[in-house]
Amino acid sequence: MTIPYLHMEPFLAADEAQAMLSIAESFGSFGTYADEATSDSLGENLPQRFDVGINYVDKGLTGEGNTDSLEVAASRTNYFRETYAYGLDTKAAGIEQFMAHPAFSTNAREISGCDNIVPAIVYANILIPGQELAIHTDVPEFRGLNRKTTPQWLLVVMLHSGLFNRYRIPILTCVSWFGGARGGAFTFYPDGVSGDRASIEAHHNSAIMVDTDNVFHGVERVNNVSPDLPIIGQKTRLYFCGENKWELRESDEVLAEFDWSQLRYSISWKGYCFANDEAQAIWRENAENLDVDTVLAALEAALRERGALNGSRPEPSEFAQLLVSTFVRFPNS
Repeated sequence: MTIPYLHMEPFLAADEAQAMLSIAESFGSFGTYADEATSDSLGENLPQRFDVGINYVDKGLTGEGNTDSLEVAASRTNYFRETYAYGLDTKAAGIEQFMAHPAFSTNAREISGCDNIVPAIVYANILIPGQELAIHTDVPEFRGLNRKTTPQWLLVVMLHSGLFNRYRIPILTCVSWFGGARGGAFTFYPDGVSGDRASIEAHHNSAIMVDTDNVFHGVERVNNVSPDLPIIGQKTRLYFCGENKWELRESDEVLAEFDWSQLRYSISWKGYCFANDEAQAIWRENAENLDVDTVLAALEAALRERGALNGSRPEPSEFAQLLVSTFVRFPNS
């Protein structure tokens, strides 16, 4: 079954679209996604989305394999991200109007069938020439557990396991694109993991709204080239330098220079979708919340029922990898 989505082109008024570029310039610099640190709150020492990394190193973007070295693969997918707003915490001046844009709530009601839409998160991604975004599903949220309190890979496992659906906060995402970079199409599996991969060009001032928590998606290579990428580490940053120019820096060393036309810039809006006032009240009042111990116990029981685990629970990193390999099924797997 095809999951509903809405492709919008044009998306905003021309002056509103131009303002989105100005917000990135005013923000000043962007850190890497890897800078969000490792997932060690449960005792494991793994990247937050190691599930995505393992699949990408093995299969690449298309599922046909990956010829990159580990170092190049890591740099190719270590894109640049900053959060503009999370709930009431606003970090980017001028993003408030975008976050509350009525088009989001109107379209989200149409797609989700839910009456109550609550704007939740706005973040921006920038990819440099030669980068791409590995196939993945986004980080979901559950009552009591979100990316601020819980390892991202665990939240993804929770969703794909199907064991915690009654606690899930349904989210719709609107990915919008601004700027003139070539390539970098949004690619996704609207018919599920067994269906065909589709692509939508990332044209300036266009957008797609879809349930990215459930739909596997990624980004095709920016500028459709395979240059010798700089090695992008956890602390590499991308700086706006004025006059449409950006610099890639590692500490004080300039690794590369770009202009706006070379960078693939997107802004993602996420909204919580509640069926009615009662469902929203349960979330707002922190009622019927989950905790990590309950989640791990339920997942361990499911592993044993499947015959995937016998004996004592493995140490945290091994346990995390077992959970991902058991419950998360990627396309072409």
